[in-house]
Amino acid sequence: MAQTWGPGEGAPTPRVHARDAFDIRGRDSSATVRRRPAMNKTPKPRRRRKKPRTRAAIGLVCEGIRLGSEVLPLVAGSVHYWRIERAAWRPALESIKSLGLRLVDTYVPWGVHETAPGECDFGQRDERLDVAAFLSLSKELGLYAIVRPGPHVNAELTYFGLPQRVIWDAACQARSASGRPVILPVPPLAFPVPSYASEAFHAEVAQWFAAVGNVLGPLRWPAGPIVLLQVDNEGAMYFRDGVYDQDYHPDAIVRYGRFLQQKYQTVAALRAAHGDAAATFARADPPRRFAAVSALELAGHLDWAEFQEQLLADAFARMREALIGASLGGVPTSHNLPLGEGATPLDPVLVGRAVDLVGLDYYHGASPPQRSEIARRTTDLSVRAELRNQPAFACELGAGFPPFFPPLDEDDNAFTVLSALAYGLRGFNVYMAVERDRWIGAPIDRYGRRRPSANFWERLLSALERTRFYSLRREAQVHVVVPRSFRRLARVLHAFGPLSPALFSVIGAGPEEACFEDDLGLESPAVLETARFVRRLERELDARRIAYAVVGGDLVQSAVERGRWTIVASSGALEPEIIDCIERAHETGKAVSFGPRLPERDSMMQPLERVLKLHRRANGVEPLLDPNGLSALVESAARKLEIVSLSAEPESVFVTLHSDSSGKPRVAFVLNPNEKGCDVRLGLDLIASDALDGAAIHAKEGSLELFVPRRSVRMLELTAPG
Repeated sequence: MAQTWGPGEGAPTPRVHARDAFDIRGRDSSATVRRRPAMNKTPKPRRRRKKPRTRAAIGLVCEGIRLGSEVLPLVAGSVHYWRIERAAWRPALESIKSLGLRLVDTYVPWGVHETAPGECDFGQRDERLDVAAFLSLSKELGLYAIVRPGPHVNAELTYFGLPQRVIWDAACQARSASGRPVILPVPPLAFPVPSYASEAFHAEVAQWFAAVGNVLGPLRWPAGPIVLLQVDNEGAMYFRDGVYDQDYHPDAIVRYGRFLQQKYQTVAALRAAHGDAAATFARADPPRRFAAVSALELAGHLDWAEFQEQLLADAFARMREALIGASLGGVPTSHNLPLGEGATPLDPVLVGRAVDLVGLDYYHGASPPQRSEIARRTTDLSVRAELRNQPAFACELGAGFPPFFPPLDEDDNAFTVLSALAYGLRGFNVYMAVERDRWIGAPIDRYGRRRPSANFWERLLSALERTRFYSLRREAQVHVVVPRSFRRLARVLHAFGPLSPALFSVIGAGPEEACFEDDLGLESPAVLETARFVRRLERELDARRIAYAVVGGDLVQSAVERGRWTIVASSGALEPEIIDCIERAHETGKAVSFGPRLPERDSMMQPLERVLKLHRRANGVEPLLDPNGLSALVESAARKLEIVSLSAEPESVFVTLHSDSSGKPRVAFVLNPNEKGCDVRLGLDLIASDALDGAAIHAKEGSLELFVPRRSVRMLELTAPG
């Protein structure tokens, strides 16, 4: 069922407590009050009440966003109104519309608009700051809008778009383990980052949202073009997201105590888990550095990592409620996870409870490691979105790059968007669609004129519309489940201090390259061993052309129900709820395997009270996969489970298929991330043409033959013969 919102509403509707059930005069409106009828009075005829005017529903669906009876594909282009001359607004918006984009995306930067505490310029002094006029023009031109009022916007702005006075307010600053402000060393000027726990910071944010709401509240759909609001931006603690990097702000410490109390309920349970006879909820002191020497001593460290996940989600929920209170409810909300999100404290499950749509940012180059990373990130996003009946959305999909970022050329951008679409992406925001300062390589210049690279985006968007790609589905037969507890453990064991684990993920590295090698009494380094197992498994599945998805532990039930084979990455520790799900699945004959270890501990690294019972094979498939014999085990399982694979040569290319609701293949992607072009032969007995340029693909003896240039992806439109 699609999520829908009415006027002035947020979603989901906040729970109303009994104490809130009073009308504006303070009377109890939850009780039924009986009144004695008046005597000797002729009753007046009842006036027919007019039906209240209803606002057409707006909601997210797999194909995009539903606006009344219309479904709009979620394809947008970023334009920063304050960074270009007002005279360029119209040509810029007309140019992004000419590409086939349906929405304009823009930040509303707090630090740019604020002129003094509590005072903002929305065009009264500087005409470029008239965001209401910019959005009204967008509506006039037939474009809808995604608006991102922060408070953090980044956007390569100094202080990431926050006012300087807030940045330098000690009450708002995140704190390091030593109690000092946490500095982000980023061009053009290093600055102390705000605390997501700070009450002072949230009070400032609420005032900013109130100012924005006064201006933009009337421009929400259907009266205006705003159909999606983003809450904050890339909320990974401003990229100072190491477990012991921050946040030791006093307000965070108080929240940590509450978190522990909610989790453990009793002081006795807390002391037993942390191995600290003096621990209390009121005086909870988080670990300030990694000091565990055995697995049993990890609980306190893992709790601190888990708390950071909850802290961020709670902050987003609080910001979302502030937006609703500022007359900006009634439309869906979103948040974007940055590169390397799996190595940050951003848990998509918790973030997905705080906002309505969780999307990803994509800034990748064309290379084999980056192809693998795009596949991992997008398959999880796609499965997650489909279960929520939402589009798998890229909140930022790079077109160009900032000057202090590794250069990304047009081939990198094309490779990234086509690869993401190949693995399940169904909507994206071209960032940046229009050039501005501190950005290089947008398809439209700062005067609204199209550059040659704009032609690619126009052809792509035309192909997506023609093939009805937004309604197609890539089916994964195998699911590789990577539990949140494993990602949390990898964060705790990160060996490079303030160098974020996400940084290693961005460059194609991971726990193998960044985690401590100590075995903590587990006989071998469990995190390194598990990370290597997952990568080997991916290579084996890729080699056999088996369609698979890498998903989080919260999706294990869906994996079991929808796929043919589920493989859980287990470091020897696992959430009890995942174990319960797997046991039930195994008892009903579902094919489930673990690797490299069977779980013997829970997610807090404490010994399990009972041993997992997987003594028999399911459908002839081994429950425990030996990494040394992985190739033979995957081959055997694929044969016994009748997992379909696609014939394709050479081995160095990758292929994905996308089918319509009847199961007919409609689109195929052929990915060549390598430095040499190659001739490819696909075992598809279909008629095919290049979806972007219309060129026919040669068919021979039930196969398709085509050339795929180096570092590129070809999108094929498929039809059945005859």
